[in-house]
Amino acid sequence: MSRLDLSTRDEQLRELMDDPDCDPQRLQATLRRFGLVNRLISGWDLIYRRRLRSLLTSFDRPARVLDLGSGGGDVLTRLAQLAAADGITVEWTGADPDPRAHESALRRAQPGITFRCADAEELISGGESFDLVLSNHVLHHLDADELRQFTAASQQLSSGTVLHADIARGRLAYGLYAVAITPVAPGTFLRTDGLRSIRRSYQRAELAAALGPDWEVSSPAPFRLLAQGPGRG
Repeated sequence: MSRLDLSTRDEQLRELMDDPDCDPQRLQATLRRFGLVNRLISGWDLIYRRRLRSLLTSFDRPARVLDLGSGGGDVLTRLAQLAAADGITVEWTGADPDPRAHESALRRAQPGITFRCADAEELISGGESFDLVLSNHVLHHLDADELRQFTAASQQLSSGTVLHADIARGRLAYGLYAVAITPVAPGTFLRTDGLRSIRRSYQRAELAAALGPDWEVSSPAPFRLLAQGPGRG
């Protein structure tokens, strides 16, 4: 058996949950379980403490935050929990154009958190503007043109800062995830799609080159990338 080559992105791979005809029960189970998986691996608790908290408290009013491509809404609700624990009032909005993800996210809606079935262009057309725009695990899904369009749209929607978090491709990340995800993967797409995501993901220098000089790409936690850029809204 040949050794898996992770030296370059495998842009030809497609995640099973991106198939509009995928098993709806497995999809919903995957979206629900993302709450646990992202809590363990996405690094947003650390990003909140090191970057987000100071941004959210820099306004003389509740900050308006958009999670673009919010999926099942678990990252947004986790950030809302962290802010609430610090006594910070925020207007949280999650937007995802996939009605299946939107259906799952609506189960997490609560006062101060709104979910919309919309993409970036719809929000721009509607004249929406936010103080902060973020995303989690979106960038690796995109080809080069889609990446430019998505990040430009995120900047247009933000009058302040944009943060895009994603996976850093690497052999150790691949091997550890393959083992660690197995106990919680049955009945979901978590194992197959997670490993495909790693193979599609960027390394730090690759993402920096793809995004250009406006963006700072850092590694806030092991196997994680964070791209921070200026809003233009």
